Amino acid sequence: MGPCNQKNRIMKKLYSPVILLFSILVSAFSFYANGQSNFTFTENGQGIELFEQGRPVFFYRREPKSIDGRYICNNYIHPLFSIDGDTLTEEFPADHPYHRGIYWAWHQIYIDNKSVGDGWVMENISENVTDIHSGIQNKVARLDIEVEWKSSIYQDGKTFIHENTTILVHPLTGGIRLIDFEIRLKALVPGISIGGSDDEKGYGGFCVRMKLPHDIIFTSTNGPVEPQTLQVKAGAWMDFSGTFGKNIKISGIAILSRPDFMNWPVHWILRRETAMQNIVFPGRKRVSISMNNPTVLKYRLIVHNGNDRQANIKKLQKEFNKYSYPNSGPQIRY
Repeated sequence: MGPCNQKNRIMKKLYSPVILLFSILVSAFSFYANGQSNFTFTENGQGIELFEQGRPVFFYRREPKSIDGRYICNNYIHPLFSIDGDTLTEEFPADHPYHRGIYWAWHQIYIDNKSVGDGWVMENISENVTDIHSGIQNKVARLDIEVEWKSSIYQDGKTFIHENTTILVHPLTGGIRLIDFEIRLKALVPGISIGGSDDEKGYGGFCVRMKLPHDIIFTSTNGPVEPQTLQVKAGAWMDFSGTFGKNIKISGIAILSRPDFMNWPVHWILRRETAMQNIVFPGRKRVSISMNNPTVLKYRLIVHNGNDRQANIKKLQKEFNKYSYPNSGPQIRY
């Protein structure tokens, strides 16, 4: 072997780690770089607001907010805006002051069959948002959120669940905005279980507290749906359409789920007045949260102009069934 070839081999060995590190940094930059996206994030002391072409999409609340020190809530979205810029969600409404925009919460939070708090009304429970990364990935706006669940009545506030939530906002297309949620829950101590309300309603999980126009229409796979006091079995998706905005145009919100990531068949808690809309998980019976593989819940929220037919929610559901979340990992499927 000649001296030049030997020198090249030595240099390659020396610089390989540097090249690898450079590649990692380039990948990270491409993940968080804005590129040609129309999305921008603005952060303040309370949370992060997302804009598309200068128009607001939503605000994610990082820091706790309360009413006179009661119902201390964070880790939720409010306001969520319509395509035309109207506010679609409500926060701390008088009838249920613990409702807060788009949120995911459970009444039953247990360790070793002992209640450590109520995440629905935030009693003895706190959610400490420890880290947020915002950026653009393939023209999709992305929030990665790290949350520590703690209880004031469990080991002096020791963290017992780690939550990692990813929110993906796709570019507005034809009066339709897709927002994906991936909520990953991992136990940090053994014996953890969560469940909905301990009654026949069993409500809990992913919720939207939305403004309800007088002409609200509920629609799912097989057509119109009538809300009931107890759970309604309808289909993988539910659309809520009506005159949400000031210009008296029909618009709506749809919530989509997937049978491969949810307890199936899907059940809903629906209300025509003064309440949240809930895709139930897991119901009254609690489910265990693993220390090894996170429990993963996946939903798609669609903000759209027109009604469910004009937005073609059935087609969008089929597309969602095939959608591959970026960087998905091991999961427990219900």
